[in-house]
Amino acid sequence: MQLVLLIGAGGFAGAILRFWVSGWIQNGFVTFPLGTLGVNFIGSFLLSLVMYLSEFKGVFTEETRVFLTIGVLGSFTTMSTFGYESFKLLEQNELGLFSLNVVGSVTLALLGVYLGRLISVNL
Repeated sequence: MQLVLLIGAGGFAGAILRFWVSGWIQNGFVTFPLGTLGVNFIGSFLLSLVMYLSEFKGVFTEETRVFLTIGVLGSFTTMSTFGYESFKLLEQNELGLFSLNVVGSVTLALLGVYLGRLISVNL
């Protein structure tokens, strides 16, 4: 139960951070979603840092790692997890799975948006 509460608290913090950071980065850019691009890069970098420091250096306790990765960074950006998991496949020389994950994730995300739009427009 403690981990669930930590994830929830981290999720709250990450969502607020996403709102602030994305807005700050986006300021002045009207046509390109630079804010989203920025938080996805920052989140991917931070998730990688936390995960590798945990894996190789034992820097974070499980509670801290879960709070930061699933909680804070999970709501800050889901792109961070996608980037980390894709890179892990590359590290393991799983090029086929890497390609499937990258192409599949982007394709399914776009398909999901398309289907959501299609359904909502036709309701």
